[in-house]
Amino acid sequence: MSDQNTNEHRENEHIVDNKELSILAALIPVIALIAMLAYNVYVFGDDALSGSNQFILLLGGAVAVIVGFMNKISYKQMIAEVEENIKSTTGALLILLMVGALAGTWLVSGIIPAMIYYGLQILNPTIFLAACVIICAIISVATGSSWTTSATVGIALIGIGEALGISLGMTAGAVLSGAYFGDKLSPLSDTTNLAPAMAGGELFSHIKYMMWTTVPTITVTLIVFLIIGFSLETNGNADVDAILASIDSSFNINGWLFLVPIAVIALIVKKTPPLAALLIGTLLAAFFALIFQPNVVAGITGASELTFQSGYQGILKAITVSTDVPTDNKALSDLFSSKGMTGMLGTIWLIICAMFFGGIMDGIGALSRITKSLLKMAKSTFGLFFSTGISCIVLNGTASDQYLAIVVPGKMFSKAFKDRGLAPENLSRTLEDTGTVTSVLIPYNTCGAYHSGVLGVGVAEYFVYAIFNWLSPIMTFIFAGFNIKIKRLTSK
Repeated sequence: MSDQNTNEHRENEHIVDNKELSILAALIPVIALIAMLAYNVYVFGDDALSGSNQFILLLGGAVAVIVGFMNKISYKQMIAEVEENIKSTTGALLILLMVGALAGTWLVSGIIPAMIYYGLQILNPTIFLAACVIICAIISVATGSSWTTSATVGIALIGIGEALGISLGMTAGAVLSGAYFGDKLSPLSDTTNLAPAMAGGELFSHIKYMMWTTVPTITVTLIVFLIIGFSLETNGNADVDAILASIDSSFNINGWLFLVPIAVIALIVKKTPPLAALLIGTLLAAFFALIFQPNVVAGITGASELTFQSGYQGILKAITVSTDVPTDNKALSDLFSSKGMTGMLGTIWLIICAMFFGGIMDGIGALSRITKSLLKMAKSTFGLFFSTGISCIVLNGTASDQYLAIVVPGKMFSKAFKDRGLAPENLSRTLEDTGTVTSVLIPYNTCGAYHSGVLGVGVAEYFVYAIFNWLSPIMTFIFAGFNIKIKRLTSK
């Protein structure tokens, strides 16, 4: 993720402390939420994210409000924290809308079909998943943003994988593994800057120290995806010629179309705000659509030829609402459709409801209370690392926010690490290994909601295959348990 304003807001955020709140009372909303979500998913299955889970998050927040009232927390204080939480996600919500707009124009301009067209000729099923990891890692390191990576090359790779007959969950897991490798290590990433700021460390020392756990994790991830690739049985090779012919008949495919994604990536590397970069990418793609795909744009409106009115209407429909480009190949019907900005509304709704729950939990002092209880369990060096990591994971699930999962444990545990003679790099690395990467594994976390919405793949589908994300915490616990590369403070 990359939003500098949100980063600064979270870094300076005051964590509400309520000494009167017991750990049992703090856990009541969490237990209630988990129970309600579990039953809701059991009843609705994959449709739970269509709206019912959002309401369950509000009910979980209502339980937290009752706990707050019982502990004499004012309604004003609770709502104030909700307002702060929702305010901090403003940039993310606008980015989501622009991602929907970008996806629509990148479809009708032929950019995504062109990526699929050339990708099918370069990538075969055996190396495809490993290649996804590497491609997304490079883009994410360059941009510092897993969100931008998913919204650009991630969407195209999902399309290529589907055309090759590879499971959407596998492809999404590979995309996210690579995307979070870069999000975690890139000096342009906000979480990479936030973690050492919370721990009291230095940016490049933090990045260097993270390499010890990150390189083994990404290596294991690549090996696993190569093994999966060699064992895959797909029908992609037999269908590629027919798919290529169908793409060629529906779109004017040429190399000039790649100027748009190159321009967007260049803008973000130059530290252009993501919202501005995505808007420019949307407008450039709209311009390219009118030049290279006039029949496609006109066809969206039912017109026989491109005029000013049909062009204007076609582009605006691609940006805002669902559009479909006709194709005679059933395998491409889903790839040749986009929901535009409206397709992101469900995800936005989910994030707002999650921020309500997280805000109430912070407002009643539950987040602080849970973290302090975990800190008391840290009797040994390994216990300190483990308690920190579990705190990050728990806060990703309770606060529904990646930044809070770094900020709260970072503030709470920094003194404990110093008192044990441990350098701040130990804390900042643990915050990243457990807080940054696990956010995408929780459906109602802002990151989980975003990526599943953008890629069109549910968290449950990609969870197992997001190997880098769930292996990172395990790797940092292994290093702590065996006392590998645990940096100590040195007195001058």
